[in-house]
Amino acid sequence: MTTLPPLSLAGSLDRAALAPAVDLLADLVARPEVGARWDEESSCAGMTVGALAWHLVNQPQRVVEVLGGPTPEVEPISLDEHYARAAWLQQDLDGPANVGVRERGEEQAEAGQSAAVAAAREARDALAATLTAAGPTVGLPWAGTALRTDDFLVTRLMEIVVHSDDLAASVDVPVPAFAPEALGPVLTLLTDLSLRRHGQDALVRTLTRPQRAPGSISAF
Repeated sequence: MTTLPPLSLAGSLDRAALAPAVDLLADLVARPEVGARWDEESSCAGMTVGALAWHLVNQPQRVVEVLGGPTPEVEPISLDEHYARAAWLQQDLDGPANVGVRERGEEQAEAGQSAAVAAAREARDALAATLTAAGPTVGLPWAGTALRTDDFLVTRLMEIVVHSDDLAASVDVPVPAFAPEALGPVLTLLTDLSLRRHGQDALVRTLTRPQRAPGSISAF
């Protein structure tokens, strides 16, 4: 397999793409179909629609929280290393990291849909000042590591895009149409992770020769 260089998207992200993506997220969470099925299981196994909606809201909240944190004292790692270390990828669905995400979402879901929408819009309103004041790197206290700021923002955009699809599928509504400025770096990230995991042949064949494609080229 070809050895790939460390992945970083720093300098290639249009940070102005984040606010419109959060607007789409908030509009999705606010849909009546989401409220009507709040307590039903979502397309993410073991997670209710309400918990999934709050997990989405947590993404812009985490941007504001992390970018407003102290300057990290460690060197930033690459995106591929970040995901190689991610506890939620190392564990199955019943591992502590994944159980913790579901439990937190269920606890937050008790606050209801209106609170989730308000929290999303509050985080969105804080983005401009947060992004302006951000330094070149950010610390991830839960991981003991640091990322370049743009790389961290791409990880949040990825969560927003992927889980918006999950939430829309859960309640049978159209998936939000994210702008190319938001979708582009997410697809770059997922493609790179897929290539590292499955190799060149699997990726190229899936995109061009379905008759020779493997069963999956999931990035995770």
